[in-house]
This record gives sequence, structure tokens and C-alpha cells, in this order.
Amino acid sequence: MTDSQLYALAEQVGQALKARGLMLATAESCTGGWIAEAVTMVSGSSGWFERGFITYTYISKREMLGVSDATLGSHGAVSEQTVREMVQGALAHSHAQVAVAVSGTAGPGGGTLDKPVGTVCLAWALKDGDLRSETRHMAGDREAVRRQSVEHALKGVLRLLEGVAK
Repeated sequence: MTDSQLYALAEQVGQALKARGLMLATAESCTGGWIAEAVTMVSGSSGWFERGFITYTYISKREMLGVSDATLGSHGAVSEQTVREMVQGALAHSHAQVAVAVSGTAGPGGGTLDKPVGTVCLAWALKDGDLRSETRHMAGDREAVRRQSVEHALKGVLRLLEGVAK
């Protein structure tokens, strides 16, 4: 996905949130704020983007989002359990009604047999509502894995909002 396509996708997300009167929060690890950057490229995004959390370490995930030591110890940062707690923490620690979370192994190092480079876990949630998560395997180098993660995160926000009345 090119930068202009990513911008167009972020515009779609903004239109969908604005039409429903909702605000978005992000909780990012491997994308390092790229989701927040994509949405804030859109003029007027302050009307639908509330805040972003960049939580690259275990400490930041615990302190900023309330991810439990037990979850991190049992499942690691790259797990659906962790991103589910991250997305819930983003909602709990913001004024947003919609949140997305991502954590993964972008490479080139850091992969394991269970979680090879390109493994990315994502979660999306509505405040007091739907919570979804999934694990994807992205191909390519570090930038490609991160870019695909941002794209998939934004598309997931659109899918989540499909069931929310305007």
C-alpha cells in the first residue's frame, strides 16, 4: 500500500468515525505510532482521533495501559491476550469510544519458532461493546511488516464500525 493509499484509508476511517460521532485511540507497539501518524495526516482528525499510546516495552504496557504482569509473563508482548488488554487499556485511559491495538515482531531479529518475524497481533474494541482480535503473518522486511500492520489495523477499525449505527 502506497502512502497515498494509506492516507485515503485513514480518511475513510475518519469519515466513518465522524459519521457516528466517535473518537479513536490507538495502542501501538511494533508500529511505533505509525497508525496515529496515518490518521493525523488527515486534516480535521482532531474531531475523531483522541490519543495514541506508544507502548514498546513491558513497563509501558503495564503503566500506560494496565496490561497485567501475568499476561505478559505467560503470553509475551506478541499475543492476542496482550493486545486485548492493550485495547481495553486504551479505552479505559482515554475518552475514546473506539480503539485499536497492535504488537508484533517486525524484524529483522526477534523472531522465535512460535512467533517468527512478521507475526503481528491486533485487537479492536468498542467501549462497552465488541472486542475482536487476531494474529496475522506479514511478509517482507521491517518496513513492509509495519506498513501492512498499519493498513490492517485501519481496515479493522472500518470492519468494527460496520455494525455501529450512524
